[in-house]
Amino acid sequence: MNTEAKDVPEYEDPQAPLKRALKLGTGALIVLTLVSLAAWGAARDLPGIWGVLLGAAVGGGFVLLTVISVLATANTTPSMTMAVVLGSWLVKLLVLIGLMMWLRTMDFYDTAAFGVTTIAALVFVLASEVWGIMTTRSMYVG
Repeated sequence: MNTEAKDVPEYEDPQAPLKRALKLGTGALIVLTLVSLAAWGAARDLPGIWGVLLGAAVGGGFVLLTVISVLATANTTPSMTMAVVLGSWLVKLLVLIGLMMWLRTMDFYDTAAFGVTTIAALVFVLASEVWGIMTTRSMYVG
C-alpha cells in the first residue's frame, strides 16, 4: 500500500493519458503476440512463430515508439516534440524499408503469419492507445 502523499492529483498530470496509452498498448501487444504465437505456431510450426515475432515487433514497435518519443519530449517545447516525433518517424520508416528489403530475401519465417500479425498489431495497439487516452481523467483547464 502506498501511503506517500501526492502533491498533484492524478488527473492533473498532463502525461497521464500518454502513460496509460503506453501501458495499455504494451499490454495489447503482449496479449496479441501470445494468442498469435499459439495460433500460428500450431498452424505453421517454427516459421509461423518467427513470422509472429517479426510482425509483432514491426507493427507494435512502430506504434509504441511514437508514444515513447512523445513522452520523452513531454517537458520540452512543442517544436522540439514535433521535431523528435517527425525525426523518429523518418528513422522508423528507413529502418522498416531496410528490414523489408532484408526479409524479402529470407525464407525462415511464414509471410502470412508476418503480414496478419503486423496488421493486427498496428490495429490493436493503436486502438488500445486511443482507448487509454480517451478514458483517462485529465484536467483541461488549470
